[in-house]
Amino acid sequence: MRLMITAGIDVGSLSTDAVLMRDGETLSQIIINTGAMARSAAERAFGLALSAAGLRASDVDAVIATGYGRMSVSFADSQVTEISCHGRGSAWLSPKVRTVIDIGGQDSKAIRIDGKGNVVDFLMNDKCAAGTGRFLEVMAQRLELELAELGREDQQAARAAQISSMCTVFAESEVVSLIAQGVPRPEIVRGLHLSIAERTAGLANRLGLAPEVMMTGGVAKNPGVVRALSEKLGAKIILPPEPQIVGALGAALIAQQKHARQSV
Repeated sequence: MRLMITAGIDVGSLSTDAVLMRDGETLSQIIINTGAMARSAAERAFGLALSAAGLRASDVDAVIATGYGRMSVSFADSQVTEISCHGRGSAWLSPKVRTVIDIGGQDSKAIRIDGKGNVVDFLMNDKCAAGTGRFLEVMAQRLELELAELGREDQQAARAAQISSMCTVFAESEVVSLIAQGVPRPEIVRGLHLSIAERTAGLANRLGLAPEVMMTGGVAKNPGVVRALSEKLGAKIILPPEPQIVGALGAALIAQQKHARQSV
């Protein structure tokens, strides 16, 4: 009997991620920039994942799309919200997780799940870019840094500069002012990380924090944000091996469950 092969495609605002699984085993995972065309990004990510696994599209039994651009994935069998997918993926990676904090490119979410990864409750900030990957992207450009360099800068800070505004536009003005005052760049970076942590912790606390806590999304790769958020929450944060693919992983797992149910 051939083992079931499923795919999860997570089309986010900044990155598009694809995961191929065979009966619970990850065969390949791909992360690419979404760019201007979500549909073509999904097709390219899926193609790269197939190539990495040595498979053809016809070998895949079911595909589920998730993320803000999920409706543009024409080859998907169905679409599932990223909240459900991050919950399922997080529980599969660490069954004791009960709170998932996902900071993506354009929004942030606090999700409470049960032992099977089903969503119990959630809160989401999608009204402005503050506290998201886009916020950090804008600030990195203003500080003449690559996004990946922010975590290293934070480690050199003796203290955190005060960033009082949570609006991206006003916070950028504050950063310009701090630069003009000669405030060291690492201290500005730590201040920015602290402001994100405060906003995200507020979201998680309003939801009701339940241990264990996992952080997903691209911002989880920034150790400065992770450290600041852990301090604000007063809780240890579990990091998956690759935080960016958790949504796609969850989508592939849900695809497996749905296809198995339909095959009975």
